[in-house]
Amino acid sequence: MIDFSVILAGFGGQGILSGGKFIATAALMEGREVSWFPSYGPEMRGGTANCSVVVSDEPISSPVINEADVLIVMNGPSLDRFINHVKPGGLVILDSSLVLNPPTRTDVRVFQIPASTLAVEAGNITFAIIYLLGCLQAQTGCFSRESFEKALADALPTRHHHLIPQELTAFDTGAAYHESLCLK
Repeated sequence: MIDFSVILAGFGGQGILSGGKFIATAALMEGREVSWFPSYGPEMRGGTANCSVVVSDEPISSPVINEADVLIVMNGPSLDRFINHVKPGGLVILDSSLVLNPPTRTDVRVFQIPASTLAVEAGNITFAIIYLLGCLQAQTGCFSRESFEKALADALPTRHHHLIPQELTAFDTGAAYHESLCLK
């Protein structure tokens, strides 16, 4: 049985809301109940952005997450704001290119992926969130790679479909980080 919650947080323009939408769409394609709840500052690009996603095999009573199973974070201020929202035993996946001080909590697993650096090297900074989502999928199994590929095709405008093979490469690279960069 799946009952899973994730908070994604960072600055506007980093793909935080799109990342949440990809998770929700992939899970929805697998027949699960889904809630996607975005929040962003008035500046949008460059301002704060976060969203929560709940995936369940049962009806979801509220989109509000008080304790998340996973936090995906793409900047230091967002880590500071949301780290205490992660359940003990939960998972923190962070972009180590931008989050320079990992959390000090010892009751959560932390995965550091230099997502922004990898995305720049791949030629497209918008891939950064995709690396982190690959790690999420590998660690939680909350959606399948196949459903994620379908979610990309569904959620991305047709003019960006030529990027899907590169995004799947980024996704697979992020999934491979699940073993090598876990902090104990």
